[in-house]
Amino acid sequence: MKRYEFDLVVIGGGPAGLAAAVEAKKQGVDRILIIERDIEAGGILRQCIHDGFGLHRFGKRMSGGQYAQAFLEELQNSAIRVSNGLHTPVSLFLEELQNSEIQVFLNTMVLELTTDKKIYATSEDQGMIEIFAKAIILAMGCRERTRSQAFIYGTRPSGILTAGAVQRYINIEGYLPGKKAVILGSGDIGLIMARRMTLEGMEVEGVYEIMPNLGGLRRNAVQCLDDYHIPLHLSTTVTRIFGEKRLEGVTVSAVDENRQPISGTERYIDCDLLVLAVGLIPENELSVQVGIEIDPATKGPVIDENFMTSIDGIFAAGNAVAVFDLVDYVSMTGEIAARGAAKYIKGKLDTKTEYVAVTHNDNIGYVIPQRIRYTNIDNNLPIFLRVKQPMKKVTLKCNNGKKDIYRKKYEIALPPEMLCGDVALDGNSEKFMVTVEEVAK
Repeated sequence: MKRYEFDLVVIGGGPAGLAAAVEAKKQGVDRILIIERDIEAGGILRQCIHDGFGLHRFGKRMSGGQYAQAFLEELQNSAIRVSNGLHTPVSLFLEELQNSEIQVFLNTMVLELTTDKKIYATSEDQGMIEIFAKAIILAMGCRERTRSQAFIYGTRPSGILTAGAVQRYINIEGYLPGKKAVILGSGDIGLIMARRMTLEGMEVEGVYEIMPNLGGLRRNAVQCLDDYHIPLHLSTTVTRIFGEKRLEGVTVSAVDENRQPISGTERYIDCDLLVLAVGLIPENELSVQVGIEIDPATKGPVIDENFMTSIDGIFAAGNAVAVFDLVDYVSMTGEIAARGAAKYIKGKLDTKTEYVAVTHNDNIGYVIPQRIRYTNIDNNLPIFLRVKQPMKKVTLKCNNGKKDIYRKKYEIALPPEMLCGDVALDGNSEKFMVTVEEVAK
């Protein structure tokens, strides 16, 4: 078994992991390793050929691949060495760099993580690997909910794919997975792929959403559905699947306020492709395995102001914490975690003071971070949150138990669209309360 020692190990080479590695290097961390299970770094961004990325981080519209490449070029300036045994465009580009202080293990799968920050992994060219780290950043991203999690009954033919799988087939592999598609769920990837499939000559019969509200960003509904005359059916779901070897059709039904099918509203649709865009879940098998406290609302780790988890020295970032709607937020959390990890490695992070719980009112689904130590906050505190129901003309407030220390107004607040704030704290306190309330008329 090969053994390595690093100051910082980042698990995941997507936008959060790449941003974390770049920022950690800027913070003076010397020996950094990125572990990526795919054959190239970049994560899901590599198959996102649509634009809209980078407006906040780089100040211009970029495709997912361009956004990932921008971080890879920043890493190039830090001198990177890649170990993977495979020959891909990105790996060849990176292998030209010598004498690195940042290493990238591609095609490497992490098998186990321990509380004393040991990592056991395996790869085709290195076999079993044992890695000792002073600090770890979890940046594994998220995964899509599957058919079984959407409670769809019927046969199990081919032609039922997640939106991410369809995206990969079309954008990377060059295959058309069907001729006529029904999309279940109005998540962003599903909306984007509705447009993409239409542009490739496929027929998209419609998008069906079990909830009464859109599941993705408003801009994607306009640009991907309205502009291409693709109908969106709210409070409607797929209730049955037909076909043996290949999907032949589905039945859709309207649902009541309890999301139960309404008898008499059934409608059969001929199709050979059912695309599931029914939500994302943080990829947290490693987090659960090592015993990190998980927030039932986010399905990701409970984190603090530095995105440190319940285990000292293990941090989390990006969609492994919660599913963010903008990749710029994902990169931002990677940078926050990297700054926290750098302080931890240098012994400058307070891990003894009791946490102050971040509380919120009933209109909010969750707030990140879930707890803070005032002693570790040098500047402002970034917060991220989602509301439970659509609201109009709202004010986001933060209160330290004595007075409001932050206020921001929004014309509309929707569950799919994350609200964020940069809160200037006013001294230490034993409380931190976040509220979102509609402005009194």
